[in-house]
Amino acid sequence: MVEVSVIIPVYNASDYLEESLDCILNQTLDDLEVICVDDGSKDNSLEILNEIASRDSRVKVFHQENRGGGAARNVAIPHATGNYIYFMDADDKLKDYALEKCLDISKQKNLDFLLFKAINYAEDTGEYFETDDYSMNEIAEAVGDKVFSYDDLGDLVFKMSVTPWCKFYNRNFVVNSGAKFAEGLIFHDNIFFYDSLFYAERISFLDEVLYIRRRHSASSTAAGDRRYINYITISDMIWNIFFKHNVFDTYKAELATKKFGVINYWYKNIQEEHKQAYFDEMKGDFERIAEDKKFYEYITDSLVDWQRNILDSGLEADIPEEYDLMMENYDLEIENRHLRELLDEPIYKIAVSKIRK
Repeated sequence: MVEVSVIIPVYNASDYLEESLDCILNQTLDDLEVICVDDGSKDNSLEILNEIASRDSRVKVFHQENRGGGAARNVAIPHATGNYIYFMDADDKLKDYALEKCLDISKQKNLDFLLFKAINYAEDTGEYFETDDYSMNEIAEAVGDKVFSYDDLGDLVFKMSVTPWCKFYNRNFVVNSGAKFAEGLIFHDNIFFYDSLFYAERISFLDEVLYIRRRHSASSTAAGDRRYINYITISDMIWNIFFKHNVFDTYKAELATKKFGVINYWYKNIQEEHKQAYFDEMKGDFERIAEDKKFYEYITDSLVDWQRNILDSGLEADIPEEYDLMMENYDLEIENRHLRELLDEPIYKIAVSKIRK
């Protein structure tokens, strides 16, 4: 048995694969295995993997027909023999001491998983930049270097990055939790993360950037293509996980914000040619919520105005253009409301009265 199993799903990553694998194989921690699952790549990724495996026995290569990164990770987990599991993406990089440091902290604190920071690398410009999603500064400030669980965070659980590559997992914990990645869908990491989060009793945060996430046009969530429709299914799966762990009522308001806000966000950002298909899925999802009147009332009593407007507009509109008009009208109403409130302030009333004189 090795100390760490690194799991890497691979799909058409030939431009970056050798660099990413080098940063794992050249870690200061040598006692590791690298489990690569080629997810039906159409380039020469599989050939690159086999060539690297031929010269480094720590690399194990599996191949499957294209089923998505979630399925690839699920396939790899049973093959992992390490005491700990780390999930890596095939086009990103990890600092060379990262695994050793994560291992030391995880052993010392007897953790279910360790959370750490990541930074973005813009391939087009060569610039590095931080984002709140991966810096998680609010989490760092709240927990320090203490051991904690979700119960200690309140609504900060939604400030934790769902990505698997900024976490270092105890393998027995992963196996015993039974957490799985959603298959055939992008945003599949949401499901694994929330399920494992609610099982975890011992989590810690390392306030240090260890992971470099490459941002480029080929990224699975950068294209705005038909796969964005997946989020509607994922949002239902997230709700189901919160129900499963009996915490839905605790986080109902935040879950409503996450579901309706993000669904509307992806609607606005999907390519025009897929907008009708997205709208149809969105409307169908909202209609399923409305069909159960008791559940509909339970959900809507926690919605603020803009969330309720997204739900009501999705239910009432028959075509995307009608939904767009309803959303625009709502924005105008909010703007007018703010102007009326502004004009009601004493200083503006005095100014208006002077103008009229």
